[in-house]
Amino acid sequence: MKVALITGVSRETGLGYETARQLSALGYYVIITARDLFKAKQLAGPANLQAEQLDVTDPSSISALYRIIESDYERLDILINNAGAYYDRGQLVLQAEPQFIHQAFDTNLLGAWRMVQTFTPLLSRSDAPRVVNVSSGAGSFRDPQFGITTQPGATPVYSMTKAALNALTIHMAAELQSTPIKVNAVCPGFVATYEGTAAHGARPVSDGARGIVWAATLGADGPSGGFFRDGAPVEW
Repeated sequence: MKVALITGVSRETGLGYETARQLSALGYYVIITARDLFKAKQLAGPANLQAEQLDVTDPSSISALYRIIESDYERLDILINNAGAYYDRGQLVLQAEPQFIHQAFDTNLLGAWRMVQTFTPLLSRSDAPRVVNVSSGAGSFRDPQFGITTQPGATPVYSMTKAALNALTIHMAAELQSTPIKVNAVCPGFVATYEGTAAHGARPVSDGARGIVWAATLGADGPSGGFFRDGAPVEW
């Protein structure tokens, strides 16, 4: 059975949990993680998932999880870097607090960076290893709906963290191109992860999760180093 690891899963209405449910339905053994282990366990039980504690900003937490997965499974087939926060809609660049900026980059960019650096040895033991960085169209320059140049100033700090995550995706894919590991970024679109957002045009969480699952289960001839929404390329 293939093993998938998803970061940042603490809410029943979140993308991480729905992605876990979809992968589990496909026959994957799914490990969900959160800083608050109690929240992850509450979600894991009814869905037959494994819950573990993980803070992507804490190298010791990442190392502890690595040891668990190595001991229990000896490999990792899918890593989904879903942990993300600090959506600063309405923020002004000139007024953004340095501490907020630091925390946003530490979670949204460096968290994924740490995870891939740490777990590449376990991914390398898989026959078809996949890494998915959950990004956003807000991290592109030209996305017509969310892009930095089409919606300037909408979420400045969040957008910059996701733009950096997209750049990291390209670099990771290039470094790993001689291996079976495929690395892609996925924008799930505007999805209804919070109550009331559907009334503002957010689509079902299941729709956004399907794009993540698509990238996580790519065949050997699938792309690497790309940015996608619903399986279709998104302009950088």
